Amino acid sequence: MTTVAPIETAKPLLLSSRARVGVLLVNLGTPDTADAPGVRVYLKEFLSDARVIEDQGLIWKVVLNGIILRTRPRAKARDYLKIWNTEKNESPLKTITRSQSDKLAAALSDRDHVVVDWAMRYGNPSIRSGIDGLIARGCDRILAVPLYPQYSAPTSATVCDEVFRVLSRLRSQPTLRVTPPYYEDEAYIEALATSIETHLASLPFKPELIVASFHGMPKSYVDKGDPYQGQCVATTEALRRRLGMDETKLLLTFQSRFGFDEWLQPYTDKTMERLAKEGVRSIAVVTPGFSADCLETLEEIAQENAEIFEQNGGEHFSAIPCLNDSEPGMDVIRTLVLRELQGWI
Repeated sequence: MTTVAPIETAKPLLLSSRARVGVLLVNLGTPDTADAPGVRVYLKEFLSDARVIEDQGLIWKVVLNGIILRTRPRAKARDYLKIWNTEKNESPLKTITRSQSDKLAAALSDRDHVVVDWAMRYGNPSIRSGIDGLIARGCDRILAVPLYPQYSAPTSATVCDEVFRVLSRLRSQPTLRVTPPYYEDEAYIEALATSIETHLASLPFKPELIVASFHGMPKSYVDKGDPYQGQCVATTEALRRRLGMDETKLLLTFQSRFGFDEWLQPYTDKTMERLAKEGVRSIAVVTPGFSADCLETLEEIAQENAEIFEQNGGEHFSAIPCLNDSEPGMDVIRTLVLRELQGWI
């Protein structure tokens, strides 16, 4: 028999004039410490995600736990130590993302009902802690901001997956919005172009060409419908138009391949080797797929690929910093956030 509670005994809906809007910036992630144990924890979480490695079957679990997590953490820890922020005892990605959050909060400070925080998809601070913190501060609406200009399932989609998982445990959920990719947004392209021009003007040499290096992904993911490659191409073409360059002066490559499958090509490291052997003596590399400098830009590009280029005959190599928390970079984030908050603030 169904019992109906009298209206006068039902709990009243709590309507608060103090309801706030939360903005959560989310980047990929970082180990908590630059040592093998810290990297092992990070890699296990990262490589156990079916968005990153789609085949999570028995063979992969054996490879991951029996080989990768036994050998790779020590080597990657050495790489992290090369770029580690020793003053704060954290990775540059964490330092920069925190600063992006702080600067966005300052830019929105005239809207006292907007709360800004940041999180990492893997590692700390976690998305769960970020959402819990925003709710605790009175946010009944949350804008999640994946800091990836180009959409891909292993980046943008897995942020959404985790946000939805966190919300799935809540009885009372905040209303959610997610920012879209901004791979050819006018503000983003202009910020990239400005940062490139400013950096090139500061160099003691003139690069013969520029390489735009994006994070790679298995070709099979694109074959299954991931739009990432197409968006990387669109970013590069928009940047070429803005800078007045063609495909011979601004090249598109993909870095950071892993495993034995075919990944998106051309590969950045192979391109560095080829260009040097063909007689190119000076280049600059920009990484438009990264909103903040990290291991893949500061160590893989600025150190590993610079070494490949120079060992094969190259003489001058310069890695162009990501937009980070620079004024042009913050203009992009602020523009994106304010656009998506329309109707809420």
